[in-house]
Amino acid sequence: MIRLRLFGRCRIYHDPVSPVLRAPAQVGWKAWFRSIELVTPQRLKGEELLMRTRGWWTAEPVEVAEVVKKYGRLIVGEEGELMVELVDQKVAEELSAVLTERFSDQVLIAP
Repeated sequence: MIRLRLFGRCRIYHDPVSPVLRAPAQVGWKAWFRSIELVTPQRLKGEELLMRTRGWWTAEPVEVAEVVKKYGRLIVGEEGELMVELVDQKVAEELSAVLTERFSDQVLIAP
């Protein structure tokens, strides 16, 4: 298995950017009849983190996810970075070619 970072072209600065999960999402609770002081931290999954790029990347994250899922799986790396997990280098090269064909230079994978 190999893991590569997934980058998209920023709408504002036009640089390749990748989302990084800095802290887990926090889910709190409200009840009708009482106050519940419980906050549950939840780590986002790879596809959920990719969907947060909507409006930031020039490519639509739903379309990117459809392409990537045919070749590997979207994950969040140990340091919160959006990554694609692939079986081997050959599959990585195939995905890179398909991303270039479909999105030109707007979506990239890199170590």
